[in-house]
Amino acid sequence: MQKIRANLASKLKGAKKVAILGVGSDLRGDDAAGLLVASRLDKSLKSPKVKVFLGDTAPENLTGEVRKFKPTHLVIIDCADFELKAGAVMIFKPEDIAGITFSTHRLPLKLIADYMESAIKCKTVIIGIQPKGMKFDSEVSVAIKNSVKVLAAELKEALCSVL
Repeated sequence: MQKIRANLASKLKGAKKVAILGVGSDLRGDDAAGLLVASRLDKSLKSPKVKVFLGDTAPENLTGEVRKFKPTHLVIIDCADFELKAGAVMIFKPEDIAGITFSTHRLPLKLIADYMESAIKCKTVIIGIQPKGMKFDSEVSVAIKNSVKVLAAELKEALCSVL
């Protein structure tokens, strides 16, 4: 995941304030990945320049709070099926996510990202984590637990290097 840290640091270059938006459902196994990464960051990264938001299955409900924070960069984390090995992590620009199935939320992430970029003129980065399973009332897989731990650490390091 060293490439992930470098990729994130380059995408966050010039950041003054960063909003982290975790998306997913903790009732559907690996769909909780985005929430788990965001929660880890919230506990370990104490900076007035970073604010974590837990969007659950309706991240659109937090757009007002994110706008009030006025981030220069928005990082959205969600599980996404891009047909790789469970736990794989991919970083996308909003315009690159057409055709990728993201999580169980109502509004497409691209629509949310486009709205936020337009409303507050922030740059948006979308991080997808490949799920193993998302059955209702299932446990988070070991692959996702491992990816969550590593991704949270890599994202924290990337944030610390640019802020």
